[in-house]
Amino acid sequence: MVDLKRQYAHIKPAIDKAIQNVIDTTAFINGPDVNAFSNELASYLNIKHVIPCANGTDALQIALMALDLQPGDEVITPSFTYIATVEVVALLHLKPVFVEVDADTFTMNTESLKKAITHKTKAIIPVHLYGQSANMSEILQIAKEKNIPVIEDTAQAIGGTYTFPNGVVAKNGTMGTIGTTSFFPSKNLGCYGDGGAIFTHDDALADKMKMIANHGQKIRYYHELVGCNSRLDTMQAAILRVKLPYLDAYCDSRRTAADYYDKAFANHPNITTPYRAAYSKHVFHQYTLKLNGVNRDQVIAYLATKEIPSMLYYPVPAHKQNMFKLLGGNDFKLATTDQLQEQVLSLPIHTELTEEELKYITTHFKDAIKAAKI
Repeated sequence: MVDLKRQYAHIKPAIDKAIQNVIDTTAFINGPDVNAFSNELASYLNIKHVIPCANGTDALQIALMALDLQPGDEVITPSFTYIATVEVVALLHLKPVFVEVDADTFTMNTESLKKAITHKTKAIIPVHLYGQSANMSEILQIAKEKNIPVIEDTAQAIGGTYTFPNGVVAKNGTMGTIGTTSFFPSKNLGCYGDGGAIFTHDDALADKMKMIANHGQKIRYYHELVGCNSRLDTMQAAILRVKLPYLDAYCDSRRTAADYYDKAFANHPNITTPYRAAYSKHVFHQYTLKLNGVNRDQVIAYLATKEIPSMLYYPVPAHKQNMFKLLGGNDFKLATTDQLQEQVLSLPIHTELTEEELKYITTHFKDAIKAAKI
């Protein structure tokens, strides 16, 4: 689904030099590259604070911990998302409240959000899924009216932007109370291991999240809060410093591949290509289609015979996962989410796809659809 080897080959000298420098200086934990990357990413995002951490899941957990929520408080999140978004809610003994997504954008449905808010709602987590921005203007307005903090899950959409109705453009992850992201290797900005970061404009929240990520301490051995140990390794920070200047180009490459797919599948009766909302500059972390009138399993099997990978993101929505039975997740009725679960399929998309490869994929994909028609 992602060719990291070819991507590495294009930047190999700079990557190798960065890694060797960390080894030579032996500053493996909290080395100078960590702070430098934090500052460079903050400048790119035009946000005041970037707090690096160990992974995207930790980023979400630390964000929730910083809001001083109490056991039983409700956190609203889409069910149609990677499990980490919701997992951290349960880990902190909070109550996940699942809402629908739009059938077109795959992001949080604002009407469903409005209906889900109660006096117990203490946070809202919109997810910029597959690289598409959630409808942040409406979500922020709803949250403002109820004085509810918003945590943006930007694990799949770093580099993307949202355009507000007044024309103001903001980077994903910088619009809510707190933003979070992941640097998992397959992400648009990925390191060579695990990594994550938290964003905020709020000075007090930034100080608190830095402490939480560092065992609850500001001064060594003086622990003011219950925290955790969540650090971005210096090696990963050094790699990310090399890759950050390429992020916009990487996103452009993914959009070019998506354009090719869109054109190849235009007006196909069994394929709905990804919707691109006018307010969102989609960065296509995934290229996710909707299929109708075909046996999806047969399509996947056919592609495999041609050595073309495909993936289901995600085969089981959060509200149907066994882990949430005791939390009442299985009681939610989410018709759109359930339908999408049966329809979506993602094709390879990454920065190194050639036109020859795209032609091969699209040709065989259309053949697979033809062979799998119901």
